[in-house]
Amino acid sequence: MYKHILLPTDGSNLANRAVTQGIALAKALGAQVTLLSVVPEFRMVADESFAVPMSAQFKDRYEKEAKTRAEKMLAGLEKRVAGAELKAGSVVIASDLPYQQIIAVAKKRKCDLIVMASHGRRGLTGLLLGSETVKVLTHSKVPVLVVR
Repeated sequence: MYKHILLPTDGSNLANRAVTQGIALAKALGAQVTLLSVVPEFRMVADESFAVPMSAQFKDRYEKEAKTRAEKMLAGLEKRVAGAELKAGSVVIASDLPYQQIIAVAKKRKCDLIVMASHGRRGLTGLLLGSETVKVLTHSKVPVLVVR
């Protein structure tokens, strides 16, 4: 059935529940797992009258610390996957469009299933906030299993 499952996570409790479900499914199927964390890109709000001479240093520091945090989180999850006696890999990407990166990594790594969490927001809140899960569902050609 499924041989390679992508587990995107932001480290939240909700996302970790989806990761737990994804690991259990992978174990039942004997599938390989790829863990993914998409960290936001560095953004500095400024206008023409406001210049920050150290913005490059802030950017470098932010990117390094965000990547380190994500790698540490994924390393812990990789141990859980290894404890389930499964093969695992992990990817950290900086992007302000996580859904695009999730789809791209699934394609690049030849994943045949994406397991993601959903907050289950409805109505105006769901419409205004949007959802990375909904965007992945809308745009992905790879099947998506949503954990609520």
